[in-house]
Amino acid sequence: MAKNPLFLVPNLITIARILAIIPIVWLVMSGEGTLRAIALALYVIAAASDWLDGYLARAWNQYSPLGRMLDPIADKLLVGILIAALAWDGSLSALDMIPASAILFREFFISGLREFLGTSKVVLKVSGLAKWKTTVQLVALAVVLLERLVPGLGLVSDILLWLAGALTLWTGWQYLRASWPHLMQEQA
Repeated sequence: MAKNPLFLVPNLITIARILAIIPIVWLVMSGEGTLRAIALALYVIAAASDWLDGYLARAWNQYSPLGRMLDPIADKLLVGILIAALAWDGSLSALDMIPASAILFREFFISGLREFLGTSKVVLKVSGLAKWKTTVQLVALAVVLLERLVPGLGLVSDILLWLAGALTLWTGWQYLRASWPHLMQEQA
């Protein structure tokens, strides 16, 4: 009997990453000091779980359509909702909102593009650079969280956030360019 994909360990890890967003955001928005440190610890665990679920899926051959759908959604939710919380609590400056907005725009745009292309059976495969983009986004947001606990990291967090924004826009452009012929097809 086939195992229910919901209960595959990699999928459970992905679901846990999604659920972890709730306490992370609550802790970020609730205060400084210890609460911020706990938020950072939970965030680092959630971010690392992005690597872990993929590694286990490959190592244990536990691939599933559910996992392929949930994993990028989990990443986008974690990044997008944390950006909103960090903007709300003042951790992101007005200048930081430029790459942060670029990240949000690209993630929504590419998600919509994938959904649209899915109706025509076109699959946009995740590129190696897009995987690095996600890693840089996750690290940049960790440093933004850490900045309130360890003063003096402003320049580092700014550089990482702008790098994440640049990689995000570049990979978005790559996906748009790859999908352009399919978008320009005339309807029969």
